Amino acid sequence: MTRIGFAALVAMASSAGSAVAQDAMSIGQFEFANSCVQCHGTAGKGDGPLVSFLTGSMPDITQLQKSNGGVFPVTRVFNTIDGSARIGAHGTSEMPAWGQRYRADAAEWLSYQGAPGEAEALAQLRVLALVEYVASLQEQ
Repeated sequence: MTRIGFAALVAMASSAGSAVAQDAMSIGQFEFANSCVQCHGTAGKGDGPLVSFLTGSMPDITQLQKSNGGVFPVTRVFNTIDGSARIGAHGTSEMPAWGQRYRADAAEWLSYQGAPGEAEALAQLRVLALVEYVASLQEQ
């Protein structure tokens, strides 16, 4: 991706989140509210309204850093959200692969903007914003 292409992608992502900015909510916080709260709960404690419909228990994602020796597991969280790795953090495959949805959304949105080749980068940007927000939820 060229520097101009990346800059355009960031500008597109920022404009896509402009409604979010009006409510003083980051892109990651918006993604969490839109995609994660239903299961993980508002504070990330695993007490969302859909938990009773799932098998097993929902992890408390505020403890990821603490349970990883004080280091937030960025790659593991990214891969779990993206769906590129199914690892023990969730225990089951009930967690949706949000990366697939983000890529589909980005491809559709970017096709209208005349930049269809940037869907993967925009999807990764959304996942990274979500990872950053989950990192902000960590308890010490």
